[in-house]
Amino acid sequence: MTSDATFITRLESEGTGPTLAVKDLIDVAGVPTTAGSYAVAERARPAESDAPLLAGARAAGARIVGKANLHELAFGAAGVNEHYGTPVNPFDATRVPGGSSSGSAVAVTSGEARIALGSDTGGSIRVPAAFCGIAGLKTTWGRVPLTGVWPLAPSLDTVGPMAADVGAVSEGMTLLEPSFRPAPHPARRLGRVRPDGVPVDPLIDGALDELLARCGLEVVEIAIPTWSDAYRAGVDLLVTEAVVANAALLEDPERAAKLSAAVRDRLASAARVDEGRRQAARVGRERFLAELAPLFAEVELLALPSVGFFPPPLDEAYQHNYTLLTMPVNLAGLPALSLPVATPGPFPASLQLVGPAGGEELLVATGLQIEAAAAR
Repeated sequence: MTSDATFITRLESEGTGPTLAVKDLIDVAGVPTTAGSYAVAERARPAESDAPLLAGARAAGARIVGKANLHELAFGAAGVNEHYGTPVNPFDATRVPGGSSSGSAVAVTSGEARIALGSDTGGSIRVPAAFCGIAGLKTTWGRVPLTGVWPLAPSLDTVGPMAADVGAVSEGMTLLEPSFRPAPHPARRLGRVRPDGVPVDPLIDGALDELLARCGLEVVEIAIPTWSDAYRAGVDLLVTEAVVANAALLEDPERAAKLSAAVRDRLASAARVDEGRRQAARVGRERFLAELAPLFAEVELLALPSVGFFPPPLDEAYQHNYTLLTMPVNLAGLPALSLPVATPGPFPASLQLVGPAGGEELLVATGLQIEAAAAR
């Protein structure tokens, strides 16, 4: 299924490489970057050059098919867009596609792009990957350069590839980093994480546990007591940095009026987060990192759901907390791979593998083994 809302701008670039969709907060030479917002689009001018992260894709001859739609300003995980329309969930058009990289995910599921680039600040690659049944890789913070990328929260922002399967995600990493190769061997020991206080649909937990039991890897239970604290700290950092990143819009009444009501209200609420909460969030980040460090000496990767529930109806888009299982990973700056897992129901589950900083090669190698086990 495809949607007119998948792309904000369709392109017909030349090349002999894979088709590539680029989230419309990443500069593509000659095309305005809108960040999915009329407030940005009305003054946007064609980018003078590509964002540097596209250099590998250009060198590989990738055919950029369009600038993909997104949740406005990338400030939301439902993936809806009141200005340009909402990309269609491939399993059920009445459900949210997940965001903020909704257009990137749907471009892959519709077959319009083999690979898509998305951004992930609190879960914006992994949530739409989960809801649309594809794979996606949130990269280590700082690994992919962000010059020429519309910011949301600079201390959390990352860019990574999305594709139908882990093999194509690995191919997407080579577009971002031509020397990228999966590790020669997968992880041998995974830590199964079940964060306290985070509800998970039993169908999702069951599907993940069943797959992990037959993937040929050792799986042990791991507790992370500060997970929920890390979630709250990550949210406080994200929203306060989002206010700074979008100050020019908020300070201009005419431009602010062109923001969707949901995004404008969320930014207004974020502006009320005081310095005490910001400082507490920074302390929370250090505490969380200290807790994670010894875990990666005990296990090589962590395993948990990407999202604890299946995609909700569009009329409930703003009633759910999508990033309870993804935001702490951004707070820690770690890489994470999401891959689909079949369930008895109409929607797939999504397994999230989290690695140490710089662990993308190991994540992909392990994801390939788990994906092969799922196909048997």
